[in-house]
Amino acid sequence: MKGSDKESTKNEDQEREAAATMSQAEALEAKNLCTADSHFALEAEGTHGLGEQVMATLYLESCQAHSVVPASRLLRQGSASELSLRHRGLGAQGVRALASTLTSNLYIKRLDLRDNGLCGAGAEALANVLCKNSVISDVDVSENQIGAAGLWALCTALALNPTVQKMQLGGNGLEEKAAQHLASLLLLHTGLRSLDLSYNQLNDLAGEILGPALAENTGLTELNLSWNHLRGPGAVAFAKGLEANIFLKVLDISHNGFGDSGASAIGEALKANNVLEELNMRNNRISMAGALRLGLGLQVNQTLRILIISKNPIRSEGYVSLLKSIRNNRSSALELLDLSDIQVNRECDDLANSVNTILPGLCIKNNISRRKDWPSASTPSQTASAPSASGFISSMPL
Repeated sequence: MKGSDKESTKNEDQEREAAATMSQAEALEAKNLCTADSHFALEAEGTHGLGEQVMATLYLESCQAHSVVPASRLLRQGSASELSLRHRGLGAQGVRALASTLTSNLYIKRLDLRDNGLCGAGAEALANVLCKNSVISDVDVSENQIGAAGLWALCTALALNPTVQKMQLGGNGLEEKAAQHLASLLLLHTGLRSLDLSYNQLNDLAGEILGPALAENTGLTELNLSWNHLRGPGAVAFAKGLEANIFLKVLDISHNGFGDSGASAIGEALKANNVLEELNMRNNRISMAGALRLGLGLQVNQTLRILIISKNPIRSEGYVSLLKSIRNNRSSALELLDLSDIQVNRECDDLANSVNTILPGLCIKNNISRRKDWPSASTPSQTASAPSASGFISSMPL
């Protein structure tokens, strides 16, 4: 495991521990609030204060009805626009207790329920809220194992509610059956603009289902499909959907298995697509052959600003072919080309400088894995040509 992955896992563990500690304190606070006089709402001053206290009272009563401990964070929510209840083990009952408050909510625009064990039943309860609420626009239900049934309920709600613009569904065990529900949603005109499907189990069959839907979609501007299992025919079908899409601006397909056939299809998509601005293809098993075909798209594309193709075994030959393709496109809009974790030789470094002369606004990132035929680190020639410690080759012309 890489250092950054270890650090991320450590941070998540610390976050869960902190949440658990906080939950204990909240349980005690909520218990005290439950035993207080329920008429305290009438003591509030001003219309907004009264509304907030009434909502708190309704929530406490709902928690008693569903036999769950109230989340004191919601009781202190006031008129804040974001409610974060991640890592609190709410479960389906906890969401049902929240329902009455969230349905009548006038303030909360972002709702974070990540890692709460909602499963399908909890997702259905949340979907019922979204069908009635017209304020919440950003929802995070990642890491809740909602499955296909829960996803179907949420997709139904999104089809009816144009207010929701961002939905995070990462880490929910979604497979090809769920892809059918997603495809149906993408074919509808909804308010959804950003969709996160990372860390799921969407495979090549899912790619074949989602590709045609992406081609017809008229709303999404950001799509995250990283850490799935898109490969083979599914990757090619998805890329063809990208070729026809005219709305998507940001696409993350990193940590899949697009391979050379998928990279070739992406190259074809870039020839026709004049909307996409950011593309992440990190760690997709792309070799020199795939890089060559991808480069054919880069020779003509005029809208892509950011391309991340790091951690692919394209070797020096693939590295050179990509840079030559970009150099041949004087209308390229590229601002960042990330080629980290790719073995290079001196020709790569020299060519990068040549490209920067033509495209001075382009930053080429490479942490430089040098081949053995390079001079030793102590020689003046390598000292002069070596990139800065940040790993970026200067974007300024020589």
